[in-house]
Amino acid sequence: MKSFKYTRSTDAASAIQAVSANKDAKFLAGGTNLIDLMKEYVERPNELVDITRLNLAQINSVKGGVSIGALAKNTDTANHPLVRQNFPLLSQAILAGASAQLRNMATNGGNLMQRTRCQYFYDVAMPCNKREPGTGCGALEGLNRIHAIFGYSEKCVATYPGDMANALYALDAIVRIKSANGQERTIPVQDFHRLPGDTPEKDNNLQHGELIIAIELPKNNFADKSYYLKVRDRASYAFALVSVAVALEVKNNQIKQARIVLGSVAHKPWRSTEAENALVGKSANDETFQQAAQIAMKGAKPLAHNTYKIELGKRAIVLALQKAMNGGAA
Repeated sequence: MKSFKYTRSTDAASAIQAVSANKDAKFLAGGTNLIDLMKEYVERPNELVDITRLNLAQINSVKGGVSIGALAKNTDTANHPLVRQNFPLLSQAILAGASAQLRNMATNGGNLMQRTRCQYFYDVAMPCNKREPGTGCGALEGLNRIHAIFGYSEKCVATYPGDMANALYALDAIVRIKSANGQERTIPVQDFHRLPGDTPEKDNNLQHGELIIAIELPKNNFADKSYYLKVRDRASYAFALVSVAVALEVKNNQIKQARIVLGSVAHKPWRSTEAENALVGKSANDETFQQAAQIAMKGAKPLAHNTYKIELGKRAIVLALQKAMNGGAA
């Protein structure tokens, strides 16, 4: 690990100013991803600004919805009564991630910021445009079993690894951000992360020094019929091969609204509005679910070793929708 300066901030303004003034500085919250990357020399900041003592961990009701602080721990968020009652999909997604020990440390803002688990990204001896622009993408023609089938480019085929964000996309969340000039702005979560294009080193649309302060969840009618399904190589402490966040509003067995978001298939959570629209107005049954699954996976372009994700994605979507209709029961 490269040596670095350590600064502890007690207010958001000073933390933002410190990071904004140094292009090689990073915010430090839970550190569950950043410290690992520093140990592997993938991330090499020369300054860490500790924000763990900032007053950004509240979870409150706001304007009919819920605001969850960026520094609230994943465990506290998943188990908070406001989240469990009104947004059970988010609770399920968070609890599907990592391990209990990591969830006790990881923060909501940091969760959104986590970086890919592509093995070429983590191995500094291998080419990786995300880690070092212009060196190439080792996974494009290499071992790409866990990599993208949607939205990738010749520069990068990595996937976004998180679970929480998949649920946030389905719940139309808003990310609240504070900038160096003291102003606040919001980004719809669907616009927060980026596809790789020609700049895979940019994971999201934050400017350097901007700080996530909260994530806002607007009121919805999905609480009774939502489900998060994570398919992985082992039952815990593993990233998804494919994951699905689904949410339905159903009246008299007719679907009024739907959300389908796939994880671990693209550089960002992959929402299929076309599949959602195909569900609206239809009866909630297996035939309808299978049709939606076909539509959701229609544009997939698998790499040499991940064709299996297409069929796995279809089956995962159908199963998740079935479980959502059963209130999350098996």
